[in-house]
Amino acid sequence: MSDYSTNEMMTVAAARRLPDNAVCFVGIGLPSTAANLARLTHAPDVTLIYESGPIGARPDVLPLSIGDGELADTADTVVSTPEIFRYWLQGGRVDVGFLGAAQIDRHANLNTTVIGPYDAPKTRLPGAGGAPEIAASAKQVFIIIRQSTRSFVPVLDFITTVGHLDGGDARQRAGLPGAGPTVVVTDLCVMEPDPVTRELTVTALHPGSTREQVSAATGWPIRFAADLAQTTPPSAAELQALRALQARTDAAHGKQAAGAEA
Repeated sequence: MSDYSTNEMMTVAAARRLPDNAVCFVGIGLPSTAANLARLTHAPDVTLIYESGPIGARPDVLPLSIGDGELADTADTVVSTPEIFRYWLQGGRVDVGFLGAAQIDRHANLNTTVIGPYDAPKTRLPGAGGAPEIAASAKQVFIIIRQSTRSFVPVLDFITTVGHLDGGDARQRAGLPGAGPTVVVTDLCVMEPDPVTRELTVTALHPGSTREQVSAATGWPIRFAADLAQTTPPSAAELQALRALQARTDAAHGKQAAGAEA
């Protein structure tokens, strides 16, 4: 039995993808946890941007929302939302958009709007926020999401945020400037889009995960890379930084809020 959880493995694996000195537009929840773990470990000079205007945020605890005062208090500066989107994002100054979702399809399109029919949904989700613009204009997009047949679906109930549309060169034909999703990290594995079809392909299994588990948790016949790798387990330093961050968040916001990030 490992001394870390599958959620911790997912968060660490996602954090490792974020390079130092990158400008990263961060979503709340799992993306924020992973991005801040990167900042606290291998990427101390990453610039974290949030939709509400903080640039260079260094929160001591995980924010509850984009309006959390912790973000503005710890940022290098705070600018208007139009400046964040027009100058930074649409201006091509964001290296990575870090997003989560309720549903994802085989081409990494995302749904954060509704579960079920739009006009009579079973569940109404938080909505788009800035995700559509981030996915359209960031140089590349990282996605972190827990894996199950409820979240990895053959057809989205609603397309909130485009990934690679229907595959191939669809993003280019649609005139979208960014490269789109380049990696999807789950609690079971790491996926990357096929260079030609842009369909998600499993490129690495986390320790303890099997092909059978991944296939059973995916709503379509998932493909595996020929040179399938295994994710390196979290280091002691990574786990210490992550658990300390979550402990501080527990103390500040309560265990329920921190657990939502974990």
